[in-house]
This record gives sequence, C-alpha cells and structure tokens, in this order.
Amino acid sequence: MLSRREFLGCTASAGALALAGCVAPERQPVSGEVMTVLGRIPARELGPTLPHEHILLDFIGADRVNRDRYKEDVVFDAVLPHLNALRDFGCRTLVECTPAYIGRDAALLKRLAKATDLNILTNTGFYGARENLFLPALARTKSADSLAHVWLTEWREGIEDTGVRPGFIKIGVDPGPLSTLHRELIRAAAHTHIATGMVIAAHTGDGAAALEQLEVLKEHRVSGTAFIWVHAQNEQDAEIHVRAAELGAWIEFDHVSNETIGSHVELVSFMKDRRLLHRVLLSQDAGWYEVGKPNGGEFRPYDVLFTRFLPALREAGFSEEELRMLLVENPRAAFTLRVRQG
Repeated sequence: MLSRREFLGCTASAGALALAGCVAPERQPVSGEVMTVLGRIPARELGPTLPHEHILLDFIGADRVNRDRYKEDVVFDAVLPHLNALRDFGCRTLVECTPAYIGRDAALLKRLAKATDLNILTNTGFYGARENLFLPALARTKSADSLAHVWLTEWREGIEDTGVRPGFIKIGVDPGPLSTLHRELIRAAAHTHIATGMVIAAHTGDGAAALEQLEVLKEHRVSGTAFIWVHAQNEQDAEIHVRAAELGAWIEFDHVSNETIGSHVELVSFMKDRRLLHRVLLSQDAGWYEVGKPNGGEFRPYDVLFTRFLPALREAGFSEEELRMLLVENPRAAFTLRVRQG
C-alpha cells in the first residue's frame, strides 16, 4: 500500500487514480453531459467517481425534518476536510445520494463544490424505504404523473430557490413484492427519466424488488440501463445480480468498508467472471454529518476504497484497465444524461 505522499505524487504525474501505479488517461473523446450542482459539464470531465456517498443526513422523518435543526456553517466546516482529503486521493466526482426529506441541502452542496473543486451531483425523487418514514404526505396520495411533475419542476426550475438542478433520480423501496405506493414511485421515476434522461438510483430492499422495478420500467419502455440497483450487495443470491445486469441494470456494490473488503472483492470478482464488470458500480456509502447527534456523530471518511479496496482488487488480479472501467467509465456512462432538454 502506498503512503499518502506517494499516492499524491502518482496522481500529480498522471492526473488520475493511483495506488500502486497510475491509471492511464483515456485516449478517446467522450460525448454527453452530466448535471452537477454547479451546472452541466461534459461527461469526460467526471473522472474517478464515487456514485453513492452522503454529506448530510437527518433521520427524524419527513414530517419533522427542517433546516433549522442544523447550522450550515457548522456542517460546512465539519465536512470540508473530508472532501478535500477525497480530492487529494484522486477522486474528481462525488454523487451525493441524500434524498429530499432526509437532509438534502442543495445550497450546502453548491457551496462545498465551489470550495473543493469537486464535481458534486444531487438528486430529485422521493424515498419510500423504511416503510415510508421519509415520504412527505403529498407522496402518499398523488399519482405517478403528479409525482413526476414535482420532480420535473426541480429539473426545469431548480431545487427550491438555489438554482441547483438534479443530476439523477433517487427513490427508495422496501423488499419485494413492491407495495402499490412504491410501484408509483418507480413509475414516476420512469416518467421523469423519459423527460430528462436522468438515471434512476433506487435504494432497493432485495433482489425481488430490483427485478420487479426493472419490469415496471420495461412496461414504460425504459431500458434497464437507466436503473441503478443501490445496495445490491445486500442480496445474497449473486445469480440475481447477474440476471439484473443482463437486463441492463447497473449493479451497485456500495458500503465498501474495512469490514467488507473481502466480501466486496468476491462480489466484483464474480461479476468479472460472468463478463459483467461493465455493469458494476462501486462506492462506500460513507460520511456523514448526522443532524441531531452531538457534533454530527461519527463521520466515516471517504478513503477506504482508495487505501484498501483498490489494492485488494489488484491483488485479486484486476488490471488497471478494469479498475478504470469500475471507477471512471461505468459511473460516467451511468450518469450521462440520455437526452438534452431544458
């Protein structure tokens, strides 16, 4: 394992990821755009990307969540060093997956993006997992079309009064079979994707729910490639990962941590053996400042993927080209807008 100084030296010389040798820069131009909290950027500028992380979360529930529960300056000061360290590790883009009504703060993300020179993405959508604790009352009565209208308004006009536009759709569902309400969430996500080209990242309770969501998308003529199965590592049957990937879905193995290095290497190696590495996303589901806890609670840094997991993949026989696929090419393909509207 390289020291932090050796890592930074390698990063500076090649301008990309490094831990035991630098990944070569891409040779072919990449088209398309991605929506960050600071606006559209060419997809080729994403670079090494973490597709599922958190900066701020508030688990108090949709009916009580409020920005008055924390001070933005305090959160900014607490999180900034962790993001700067992540930037030093060679990461260029962080996808912030906190949904509305669980602490999404577009203004804070915009401020942090400017301070760190990181590309940061935020989302639109509603989160129904954990038995709808984080769903606002309006989501319990509106149709899929009405929900999509709410999300499309954020896409077209920005989130609240920040001018920040979402770069992806975030929903959450419990284990299958999907409830009627959760089917409406995935239908609304399908409508929103069709209108905007944003990918759908779905916190998904199990493999049955993942496959059912893919069926709903198919009914709306939405490709499986528009769907990220978030927390796929929680499904114990790896053949369901294969089935979903063969339907086009992105299989996201997140929550990479010190405790999961071995199991995550096995998951990724299995997908490689099945020739489906091009459908895999990796992230840490790390962070975060938790509202309501003293000093924001214990922050889990965004470092393990770089300091321990990449070396473990190398030891398992993964090439630099394969690591580049996992950390640069796959996230870029997932979050590139499929259409250009608005």
